Amino acid sequence: MSLTLEVRGLRTHFFTRAGVVKAVDDVSFSVARGRVLGLVGESGSGKSVTGFSIIGLVDPPGRIVSGEILFRGRDLTRLPEEEMRQLRGNRIAMIFQDPMMTLNPVLRIDTQMIETVLAHAKVSREEARARARDALGMVGIPSPEERLSAYPHQFSGGMRQRVAIAIALLHRPDLIIADEPTTALDVTIQGQILAEVQKLAAETGTSLIWITHDLSVVAGLADEIAVMYAGKVVEHGEVSAVLDSPLHPYTAGLIGSVPSRNARGARLKQIPGMTPSLLNLPPGCAFRSRCDRASPACEADPPMRELAPGRNARCIHPLLPAEA
Repeated sequence: MSLTLEVRGLRTHFFTRAGVVKAVDDVSFSVARGRVLGLVGESGSGKSVTGFSIIGLVDPPGRIVSGEILFRGRDLTRLPEEEMRQLRGNRIAMIFQDPMMTLNPVLRIDTQMIETVLAHAKVSREEARARARDALGMVGIPSPEERLSAYPHQFSGGMRQRVAIAIALLHRPDLIIADEPTTALDVTIQGQILAEVQKLAAETGTSLIWITHDLSVVAGLADEIAVMYAGKVVEHGEVSAVLDSPLHPYTAGLIGSVPSRNARGARLKQIPGMTPSLLNLPPGCAFRSRCDRASPACEADPPMRELAPGRNARCIHPLLPAEA
């Protein structure tokens, strides 16, 4: 199985006056051609910074400190900015949580989409416009020909997000990084877009990293799941295996806090405490202050290890299948 992306030992730190924020700290995973990886975790776990690191959009005071990001064998961390710009939006696309990070409020939709096509493809303006119209139709925007002439402010928030997703799909990229793009959409539109991106991955071999905190989306969309906590991937494996029998106590806590997993009338399960500050993480396992399985051994930093075929977890006291 050919790999589209391989991330090895990625560290992205932010150098602030208060100290060094280790937003991404030794993250490794890979995405094969046509596969969907769900990158999950609570706010502040480092999911979005991982996505920005891959596409080369980490702004100062942040920077990639170490590690490799191999896109079809080329290390993106070593590419000149001009080569990175040629890849960005063409072979690697990102769908942002806020569509206004993609759309220019003073330009019509057709102008923005046609220029995006012409930036990377030698085609006529008529062909570029046809591609733009087809992309709008693909994400469920009615009367796409008419809507091309509109400005972003004439769309609802959900419609703007669909336009942003359409722009990401324009070049049928090899890799799409989606940062919670359907959070603002209603459930029916969300389902429609998830079906479209799944079809795109299956038909064109596009690889997809779907960043989210919503486990129900990952369960229906992803092939694999990587769970992040405090800048590290703490569990990785096939999505059905991880959700059915999590190995890391944090993953089990995330799954247990989904309302549909609780018995009717029972109290909602919660993970006690708060995520530690990334400015001063405790030594060892960052989750140990919230974990009922913690022991003095957890004061040493646990390595990521294979605990079952295709199942990796960063835990000294992993859950057994019967406990999960």
